[in-house]
Amino acid sequence: MNNLLLFTDVTSKMDPTDYVGFTFFVGCMAMMAASAFFFLSLNQFDKKWRTSVLVSGLITFIAAVHYFYMRDYWAVNMESPTFFRYVDWILTVPLMCVEFYLILKVAGAKPSLMWKLIGLSVIMLVTGYFGEAVFPSQAALWGFISGAAYFVIVYEIWLGSAKKLAVAAGGEILKAHKILCWFVLVGWAIYPLGYMLGTEGWYTSFIGSGSVDVVYNIADAINKIGFGLVIYALAVKKNDALS
Repeated sequence: MNNLLLFTDVTSKMDPTDYVGFTFFVGCMAMMAASAFFFLSLNQFDKKWRTSVLVSGLITFIAAVHYFYMRDYWAVNMESPTFFRYVDWILTVPLMCVEFYLILKVAGAKPSLMWKLIGLSVIMLVTGYFGEAVFPSQAALWGFISGAAYFVIVYEIWLGSAKKLAVAAGGEILKAHKILCWFVLVGWAIYPLGYMLGTEGWYTSFIGSGSVDVVYNIADAINKIGFGLVIYALAVKKNDALS
């Protein structure tokens, strides 16, 4: 009953000019809709591709649940829900890395590739959280480590072993891999940029400071749903080829 009253109170007092709250709500609904779409489409795919689509649904579902809480946190406190964001990312970003392994398995990708990408993503996120929320006075140091892990991921998928496997697979898998690489290079770039914009200290002396929650929310929805749609499109094409 108390939770219902809190939900009613939060939604009834939402300012129509509160664009952060609005994008939290839209992000939640968009990712929940994407989850339903991915989950309900599972039965149409061959077993080999079903796991990839399932992971896409899990990514958007986890994000939708966190966005529900982040929207309420914002409405009550009017401050960025940093903790909830990183909890969301520590679960969803490694799963996005798993997608690279799943589509490259047909080309001989080993579990070591998956664990390498997962490990790098965890380092990127944990050190980012330390710099933004735990040790803000050392933001530059933790941000440097986080950024280095991000660029190693970029190197691995664009030029490293993941790239070589994608080239070996060729065809639709190579095309899907390239699109996912662009998501990581361009779409994920908002996260280190947001870190610099939102962290007081050394970074802001170069580029200033500002609220990036609206951009975070839009970019998150595009990245997570877009990732899933690329996987879905690949699964559809592979499924049709078997028909």
